[in-house]
Amino acid sequence: MTRIDKRFSALSDRMQRLPAPGRPLASPEPVTSLLAKVDAAKRRYQPGATR
Repeated sequence: MTRIDKRFSALSDRMQRLPAPGRPLASPEPVTSLLAKVDAAKRRYQPGATR
């Protein structure tokens, strides 16, 4: 192994030991809200619909 290979391997090993970044959990959106968004989108794309 060359010096660069060894350093790259060492860096890769250190990166794998790092904890994965946490992602804040968003509260789930109610199904009724999602359905209302889908209905509104369908109405916008119907032929003859006014915007």
